Amino acid sequence: MRADRLLSILLLLQNRGKFTTRQLSGMLEISERTVHRDMEALSAAGIPVLAERGREGGWMLAEGYRTRLTGMKPREIGALLLTADPAILDDLGIKEDYTAAARKLEAVSGTLSPEAGYSLSGQIHIDGVSWHPIDESVPYLILLQHAIRESRRVRITYGQSDEQKERIIEPLGLVAKKGVWYAVACCEGDFRTYRVSRIVQADIMEENFQRPPDFDLSAYWEQSTRDFKASLPRYPAELRIRDTALPELEKERYVKVLSTAVSSDPAWLDVKAEFHTFESAKRIILSYGADLIVTTPPKLRQEIEHTACAIASLYRTPESGPQIP
Repeated sequence: MRADRLLSILLLLQNRGKFTTRQLSGMLEISERTVHRDMEALSAAGIPVLAERGREGGWMLAEGYRTRLTGMKPREIGALLLTADPAILDDLGIKEDYTAAARKLEAVSGTLSPEAGYSLSGQIHIDGVSWHPIDESVPYLILLQHAIRESRRVRITYGQSDEQKERIIEPLGLVAKKGVWYAVACCEGDFRTYRVSRIVQADIMEENFQRPPDFDLSAYWEQSTRDFKASLPRYPAELRIRDTALPELEKERYVKVLSTAVSSDPAWLDVKAEFHTFESAKRIILSYGADLIVTTPPKLRQEIEHTACAIASLYRTPESGPQIP
């Protein structure tokens, strides 16, 4: 809409100084002729827009002019702008709305010195996308948004291809975690979490529902996450690890280091840890090669020893393993 575009141009000039016609055309995805018409409209509305000709020229506002957008501090603006994940904005179809809102918010951050950078977004970048992005289809995400906004029940078909069930849910909120969307809803009197990509069919019903007045989405999600972690299987083990390898073990996603102690050899540490499963423990421990030794349980130690011997046998002679081209 033109009114929003004119405001965006005004805020760009106010916050970031001079722009050429070509720069504005590219940023706003409009023709250069439209840029000129918009500048005329701003001027006609009493905005002191100046055109500077020449190689270093461009559009700018008269010195000292500022719009009257007030009421927020730069740190408060930063807290809002820095929480945005581009992928999430794209999923929800509000990326353009966010960009326009960000420009308006930046307009009140005039107390930032020029040396601090053009904008808050130019100083800190938050990448909410995993190194291993999950390409999930979420065709009913927008539908769920509408249902949450209007407190409407939704009939869904949910599950994997081999096990799908029909349910009627009362959606209360959406959560995005590492590129995966979840819907939190009330179903048959209980709060439940549904992975949006596993909803294979959804229809908004005519019936409204009463949202629980004391429901807090953030608090629910935090408690749900704690409950999920507590319910995960645990496989305890005692290890001896080189002190140089301990930092990597502590970063492992499916390992919890419970305690460490100096062993008889100062280059090694005795570690008590929890893995999720026997197979997970085996796979992770083998990845550390000669930097990690299992002390207990005996079953895990024997399995690691057996696998290590099988690997070694493949390298002893060319005849003992598959031929390498």
